Amino acid sequence: MLKVGLTGGIGAGKSEVSRLLVKYGAVLIDSDRIAREVVEPGTPGLAAVVEEFGPGVLTAEGTLDRPALGALVFADAGRLAALNAIVHPLVGARAAELERAAPEDAVVVHDVPLLTENGLAPLYDLVVVVDATAETQLERLVTLRGMTESDARARMAAQATRDRRRAVADLIVDNDGPLEALEPQVRTVWDELVRWAAAR
Repeated sequence: MLKVGLTGGIGAGKSEVSRLLVKYGAVLIDSDRIAREVVEPGTPGLAAVVEEFGPGVLTAEGTLDRPALGALVFADAGRLAALNAIVHPLVGARAAELERAAPEDAVVVHDVPLLTENGLAPLYDLVVVVDATAETQLERLVTLRGMTESDARARMAAQATRDRRRAVADLIVDNDGPLEALEPQVRTVWDELVRWAAAR
């Protein structure tokens, strides 16, 4: 099994890269998806978040109000750290469970947005960073996700710098250009991952 960490700043296009890697044969473990699962209604994770942040982070239906929580944590490093202390251990445990269930010869790609910030690079055999300029990230967040510029900038500022991400990379995917320029790069990365897996 080859364990690959995939990361990139918000708006860099990591989801598209992970989608292509799955198409080529990777087993994907998506930390964002797991992070949503561990705070679904009725979970200990949601109960812990409400205990920490109060009932104002719940919708009328009792689900997590992500925009309300985001407004609390993304502009306050201390509050963000408190949220991460609840969610990250739960995500880590579930990711480990999914990894154990993967085939022995799999290329397992862990999609981890905060890989750099949390010093997780040593957990993986290789780290792939999806890279884009801050200008590109901002434009995508505002035009594609409908964020305000100030919200987008706050989320970007809460993450590692581009230089820090690139410093932990074994392989870099440049996603500053159009979508059609991405697939050939990801195919090349996949071929490299397969070579690494075969050499183990």
